[in-house]
Amino acid sequence: MTAGFTSSLESDETALTTIRRGLREVPVLRNGLWWTFALAAIGSGGRVVVPILIQQAIDKGIDVDGSDSVDVALVARLSLIGLVAVLVAGVAFRQAAVRLGVRSEQALYDLRERLIGHILALSLADHGDERRGGLVARVTSDIETLAQFFQWGGMSWMRNSALMLIVSIVMVAYDPLLALVAFVVAFPLAVVLRAVQKRLVRAHSSARERNGEMLGALAEVVSGATTIRAYEAGDHLGGVVRTATARKARQQIRAAWIGAFLFPSGEVFSVFTVSAVIGVGVWQGPANGLTAGALVGFVFLTYRFLEPIAEFTEIIDQTQTAVAGLRRVLTVLDMPVGPPAPEQPVDPPAGSLGIGVHDVRFRYPNTDVDVLRDIDLDIPAGQQVAMVGATGSGKTTLGRLIARFADPSSGSISIGGVDVSEIDPAVLRRRLVVVSQEPFLFDDTVLANIAFSRPGSTQADIERVIADLAATDWIDALDHGLATRVGERGETLSAGERQLIALIRAGLADPDVLILDEATSSVDALTEVRVARALDRLAAGRTTIAIAHRLSTAARADRVLVLEDGRVVEDGHHAELLTLGGTYRRLHDAWISATTVAGSAGSSRPASLQPDVEPEGERPVDRGDLTGQVVEAEIFLDDEARG
Repeated sequence: MTAGFTSSLESDETALTTIRRGLREVPVLRNGLWWTFALAAIGSGGRVVVPILIQQAIDKGIDVDGSDSVDVALVARLSLIGLVAVLVAGVAFRQAAVRLGVRSEQALYDLRERLIGHILALSLADHGDERRGGLVARVTSDIETLAQFFQWGGMSWMRNSALMLIVSIVMVAYDPLLALVAFVVAFPLAVVLRAVQKRLVRAHSSARERNGEMLGALAEVVSGATTIRAYEAGDHLGGVVRTATARKARQQIRAAWIGAFLFPSGEVFSVFTVSAVIGVGVWQGPANGLTAGALVGFVFLTYRFLEPIAEFTEIIDQTQTAVAGLRRVLTVLDMPVGPPAPEQPVDPPAGSLGIGVHDVRFRYPNTDVDVLRDIDLDIPAGQQVAMVGATGSGKTTLGRLIARFADPSSGSISIGGVDVSEIDPAVLRRRLVVVSQEPFLFDDTVLANIAFSRPGSTQADIERVIADLAATDWIDALDHGLATRVGERGETLSAGERQLIALIRAGLADPDVLILDEATSSVDALTEVRVARALDRLAAGRTTIAIAHRLSTAARADRVLVLEDGRVVEDGHHAELLTLGGTYRRLHDAWISATTVAGSAGSSRPASLQPDVEPEGERPVDRGDLTGQVVEAEIFLDDEARG
């Protein structure tokens, strides 16, 4: 019968394979597993003793020699033996449960830690393909299904497997014919369970997938609550969540409906098996050497044999849920991490670092279109470079390749003369820092959001960086200074204030290469000058690449790289490129045209959409208080850059 359940798991090859793989991935659970099983077997053996003692009490302690007398002393001794057996069984079961419980919690802790570390090591392309809600589901709800399984199901499998094995041996020793009857009548249940299990594992796998979709939809709605309210899109987005929730509910109900078939199946076959054993036992009678005590004891053994089967019908449903969750966890661990670490890392030289990009081509996985083609350029140490281009031109992708968030499909990228693939990732992250367009802030204090970029830094170190970036007055103006909490994703701060924290964070890291994914593109008008000054101070003496969406950034750079259709089509200074009359000039003219339109429209256009560059010598028209400040700030920055 045990083989029947093993076969049931093997019917879907991934079930048993998944369990074995899971044990390999968490050695703390595998170590000492046989000793835990041995304790469970001792506990199960104690339960088998009772039916044997009942048989002995009936046959030898009652109606001795046909005198209708009872051997009280014998019955008392047998009862005492039974009590001791039950106590030993209880202690053994408890120790087995404690061992399994402690090791399972350690295993789940290790698995969560490893899973989180693996997710953090995935390439950004994988984070883009895999919805973050799905990844969160794997760390939370999928791991939780394993925790629930170990709380009851894991111990039940051990205890019941050991009990069935021991009981089967004792039943054969008692009466081979009755044992054969019990096995034959109960065997079809294994066939039924196997058929149901094949459908159940698919149902639970699908339910886990739908659960990940639901969590992803919920995460998007909660994260985008402000935008949803701004556009009164609650009904539409709520419908998306309702649809995802309904799909999850339907699949969960289907799995529950299939699982509900298991319990009554076990009950039906239990009745058939006991009835068959009693019938054959009565037919045999004393004439064939079957005593009354032996028949009663065998009936108790049959119940002991059937108890695990009935319980299996309950725990197999939970087991399949756990296997489905484990499989989803393992699929994440099977995803290759981001660019691999070198076997023999090489450190780049000390000081400011130059950048070399040679014959680089890149295409994203599962696509056949090159995003970047034939990129070949050298950026001297300390140079301030702006990369501009239309949306989809490849500028952000090139910045990510230089930061080694991904490796080029062909060609090479070097920093300080050392190929980035040969630099230890930890060293590369210390020497090169990326400030994204929308920096992520944790729900903590300003101090904590800055300090983590350089472990071991003191508050004095942070205050010194803040002073260097001329942001002390802003920090002092906060309600609680550095102890001010920023809220989830920095929601209590403006876009400009979040950018300031990101720049201070980068300054504390003190990198030699700085990549800015247009750190001023979403900055509000009143803090743009402050952010720009912090940027200038942060970039001083460092090799800096600014992925520019605003042409005022390009105007202040030492060098401008213009990308179009995945190629560098122009390379030079802002003024030089304007005289060429090429792509950069067209971009510049488009901004000029937008400026004219914005000027005629007054202050109705949002400040974030105002163009950055005014024609030289031309004063901005009056666009209202706020937009006037935007243009004045941009003119000031351009004048300062022309200095």
